Amino acid sequence: MRKVRADLHLHTCLSPCADAQMQATAIVREAKKAGLDMIGISDHNSAENVAAVVKAGAREGLPVIAGMEITSEEEVHILGLFNTEQDLMNMQDVIYQNLPEGDYGQAYGPQTVIDEWDNVVGANSRLLLGATTLTVEEVVDAIHKRSGVAIASHIDRERFGLIGQLGFIPEGLKLDALEVSSLSSVEQEFDYPIVTFSDAHYLDDIGKSSTCFMIEDASVDEIRKALRNEMGRKVVVN
Repeated sequence: MRKVRADLHLHTCLSPCADAQMQATAIVREAKKAGLDMIGISDHNSAENVAAVVKAGAREGLPVIAGMEITSEEEVHILGLFNTEQDLMNMQDVIYQNLPEGDYGQAYGPQTVIDEWDNVVGANSRLLLGATTLTVEEVVDAIHKRSGVAIASHIDRERFGLIGQLGFIPEGLKLDALEVSSLSSVEQEFDYPIVTFSDAHYLDDIGKSSTCFMIEDASVDEIRKALRNEMGRKVVVN
C-alpha cells in the first residue's frame, strides 16, 4: 500500500475553455513538477485527447486515468473516471449521441485534438460546452455500466455544480464521491466521500488541489476501493 497524490480533474486544449498550452507533454511534466503521482484527464463531453496524455504519461513515468466531465440535461457537471480507454470511448459514443447536432466549429473557442507529442491532429466541431439530453441519474448510471467512478464536480460552485443547479442532491443518486474546490468551502456534512481536485484549465493550476489515496496501484478499481474504505484503502484529502 502506498500514498498516491492525485489530481484527477484536468482539462486539455480540447476543452474550449482551456488554455492552448494544456497539451499532453506539458500537462504531464507540470504534474510531475507539482509532485503528483497520478493525474486524470477529463475534458468536457469528449475524450479525444485522453489517449495522447496517457501515452505521454507512460513515456514520462506518470499514470494517467481516463476520464470525462459530462454535462447533464440539468447543466450539472459529473466527472466519470474509467478503468480502460475502451470503456471511456464507449461512454463518449453515448455522449456524442446525446449532444446537440450540427457543426459548431470553434464557436466557443478552439477544441484542439493532439497526439502524445503535442502535434495538432484535428479539431472537434461538436458543441462540447453544451448540455447532453441525459439526466444526472442517467449520466451516473451510464458511467457505472462501464465500470466507472462517478463524482459530482465542484459542488461548492453555483455554476454547473450539483447543488448550485438543482438546489439539493437527489435522493438515492448513486454517486461515488463529491468533488469540492477546497475543503474550506464545505459548510455541511454529506453522506458521500469528499475529494478535491484542481479542475485545471491552465498549466499553473495543475496540482493546486489534490487528494491522496492509500492504494496498491494507480487504477480506478483502487480509487473505488479507497472511496469505499475497502481492504485498507482510504482517502486522505489535502
